[in-house]
Amino acid sequence: MTRTPSFTLSALVVAISVLSQPLQAQSDVPADEQALTELQALANSESNAHTLPSLPELFARALRHDADLSRQRFELEATREEVPMARSQLLPQISASGSYLWQDSTNIQTSPDDFGLDQEATRPGEIDETVWQVQLQQPLFSLERWRKMDVAGAQVSAAELELAVVEQELALKVSEAYIKAYLAAQRLGLLEAQQDSLDLQVRQASRAFDLGVGNRVDLLEAQSRYDQAVSDAVEAENELDNALSELERLTGVMPGFQSTAPGELRTVTLDSNLGDPDTWIARTNQNLNVLLATEQQQVTKADTSVRRSGYYPELNLNVSYSDRASDDELRESEDYRASVELSVPIYRGGYTNASVRQGERRIEASMAAVDNERNLATQEVRQRMRSLKGGERRLQALSQAIESSQLFLEAAERGEQLGLRDLVDVLDARASLYDQRIQYVDTVGNYALDMLALHTAVGNLESQHLERMMTLLASMSASAQIAR
Repeated sequence: MTRTPSFTLSALVVAISVLSQPLQAQSDVPADEQALTELQALANSESNAHTLPSLPELFARALRHDADLSRQRFELEATREEVPMARSQLLPQISASGSYLWQDSTNIQTSPDDFGLDQEATRPGEIDETVWQVQLQQPLFSLERWRKMDVAGAQVSAAELELAVVEQELALKVSEAYIKAYLAAQRLGLLEAQQDSLDLQVRQASRAFDLGVGNRVDLLEAQSRYDQAVSDAVEAENELDNALSELERLTGVMPGFQSTAPGELRTVTLDSNLGDPDTWIARTNQNLNVLLATEQQQVTKADTSVRRSGYYPELNLNVSYSDRASDDELRESEDYRASVELSVPIYRGGYTNASVRQGERRIEASMAAVDNERNLATQEVRQRMRSLKGGERRLQALSQAIESSQLFLEAAERGEQLGLRDLVDVLDARASLYDQRIQYVDTVGNYALDMLALHTAVGNLESQHLERMMTLLASMSASAQIAR
């Protein structure tokens, strides 16, 4: 993966290198100015080419690629078949049957000895027989079958909400992996820029120690800070690779994030018009998990109604036609039958009562599940609102801290050049500045995740919110381009 250094810090490195050269090397200054000009032109060309991967496009790919979402779609299609299956129990049931019989019997009617040698038996002893029958059954009254239609409809609605929940969870997973990858790339860029500046100071400390104007403590301190920066950069690179791997698993593609270090971080645009928390809490009834729990409660109620229908009788109309062909003429027949059957349940060993009580307990459990999901959504809204407001205040404080740390770093560098401060003060100031910038980047990422989670809690997470999050992250990249 190509690493793009921070050109603001590169310019600072070149400037410090110029100041640290002996007096006889001042003739090389025009070359350094030319290098700065080339670096600035390269930064401008890269800023024009640098764009973030499209999060809505990645989510669209995830909708087509994610296996768990595909499984849920097939589950929905399978559940939809419950409706025609339940309807079929109310329609006529027609069946046809056929049988073949071979029989060899000996009795008074089939044995010639019983009627005399000159008289044949009245019926044959060995017969071949075939029977064909067509039967139609039409339910006239069945409360259980009617109520199963309501169960099937509720099951389909619940399955549709389950699919919506899986899609929403997928959007959050893609967004979270996207933000983690972006923040890891920004953190890696900052650490690489810090590593470059620390490498310069290690070389300066080594040169000063070799010339006898520095001490070994400064050299060891600079080397220690450099090694720590290398270690942190390796960790950030691993985090970036893990986030990209997660995005590839979810979307099937590997997006590219450039490890560019943000600049002054002063143009980040936040959606500070959040409104009143009570307004958001009132919208938690549209939370998908709340709606799913409510629909599952309807399924339970419909199922309990089916259980109660076991107390009611059933009335069926039966019509049949049968044709029997046999070697025995007395067994041949052609029958037309029509009957109305009434079935009244009287006693089933207490099964119906126990089944109804079980359904009623499940209704109570589903009501508690709805209350639980509503409470969780309310708590989620309150928590995310606090996090968003706290994030705004934290970003303001970090912005001022970064500005102060930048001024302190410049003062420490001037003090070191004048001999008023040592290298450790410069290293401390630089480490503090980079730590605050990393904290700023992480806070922006947490702010974006909190905003998405807030819209999820009220059930209105849409593509436009993903685009707003991209705008928020792009504004941080834009500040890096302006700073260069």
